[in-house]
Amino acid sequence: MKLYNTLAGEVEEFVPSDGQSVKMYICGVTPYSSTHVGHALSYVAFDVLRRYLEHLGYKVRHVQNFTDVDDKIILKAQEEGITPQELVDRFVEDFFRGMDALNVQRADVYPLATQEMTPIIDTIQNLVDKGYAYPGGGDVFFRVTKSKDYGKLSHRTLDGMQAGARIEVDPHKEHPMDFVLWKGAKSGEPSWE
Repeated sequence: MKLYNTLAGEVEEFVPSDGQSVKMYICGVTPYSSTHVGHALSYVAFDVLRRYLEHLGYKVRHVQNFTDVDDKIILKAQEEGITPQELVDRFVEDFFRGMDALNVQRADVYPLATQEMTPIIDTIQNLVDKGYAYPGGGDVFFRVTKSKDYGKLSHRTLDGMQAGARIEVDPHKEHPMDFVLWKGAKSGEPSWE
């Protein structure tokens, strides 16, 4: 089987590192609204890939997260007068109903971002300690200029990227392409120490 290798920029023969098993990490939804055709396209495509790998005899470990804390979740929950968790629960169930209707196989595990806060915080602190990230305005930003390989996967350079095309550039950023790793909580929002 051949797959497109984004980093290499070419189609290559797929060879699992141990020859027998495949680990698939699929970025899951941020559950703040109903499942839509864009979700369907993505998860049906990955389901076909998984089924084909299993057909070839590979043991597939499929992990797909839910980003269960996000500004959109908080805002919509406030608008509806419910907790963010109630909103997340409703739209996770909506997601599963939609995927079940399409006969998409369930992942082996669905980690929640909120259940992984300790390693997330530790990783961000490690990036700050090493100079790859910095605090600003209550948030923590990734310092893109510190990573010599930044843009390698997308085959773009910092000079060729355009910041502020969709939203205003945060004045706390050192470089316009720096991005938020951690947002400071506002009053009444979920928070972690």
